[in-house]
Amino acid sequence: MSWGLVLGPGGPVGTAWLAGLAAGLREAGVDPAGAGTIVGTSAGAIAGAMIATGRDLAAVAVLPPANGPRPARNPAVMERVFGLMRDPALEPDEARRRVGRLAAEAEALPAEWHRKRMEFLVGTDAWPEGRLLVTAVDVASGEPVVWDRASGVPLSAAVAASSAAPGHARPVEIGGRLYMDGAFGGGAWPWLARDEAKVVLVEPFAHMSDGAGGDVRIVPDEAALEAFGGDVGDVGRWAECYRAGVRQAPGAARLIATVA
Repeated sequence: MSWGLVLGPGGPVGTAWLAGLAAGLREAGVDPAGAGTIVGTSAGAIAGAMIATGRDLAAVAVLPPANGPRPARNPAVMERVFGLMRDPALEPDEARRRVGRLAAEAEALPAEWHRKRMEFLVGTDAWPEGRLLVTAVDVASGEPVVWDRASGVPLSAAVAASSAAPGHARPVEIGGRLYMDGAFGGGAWPWLARDEAKVVLVEPFAHMSDGAGGDVRIVPDEAALEAFGGDVGDVGRWAECYRAGVRQAPGAARLIATVA
């Protein structure tokens, strides 16, 4: 049966958990790259690209020491972002445009450094043969966008744009336009996999979604949430979150086996 794999946002801690989960699934005999469609948003875009391109996930179980600048990690930025997105007086595109202006103004990791880190994590700039969809939001228009291997966008640029959260990384320029985190375009975007017979929805930020759109839903368990801690941008928790994903994989493999 053809199935879709939808990977949602989750910050660096969620990215590590997703990578560990994928590594554990491979060990359990369920290859997540076997999905007919892989949809990745933000953290999910990073993990989705690693899965679809066959990345050696053991190579990212522990991150090497970071070179260059670090993200500003100002929590006030995301507080303002969520305030805009939840404002009932704003139409969705207008809310995203305002978030885009905030993203362009906020102190954050330079886009070129963010892309270099995505190049390391993904391990290649070549799109896979399979159907990988990466989401983002146009900063100026507020419109959601979706890229695939036919889009002509380098994979690392697409992944960097999809994971460029305001206050974490500056918007990424592609084709003369700026793009930011795809999570603002619709969470995990499960509808992009609607052509598949079944959809496996994996959401690191389970508390921010009702789980709609997935036939099977996989979320962090209590041990994983404890590993996440209180700061989703804390890369110091990467290895612990990766291991939490590996630990959850056998149970996740059993769930996926019911639809794959």
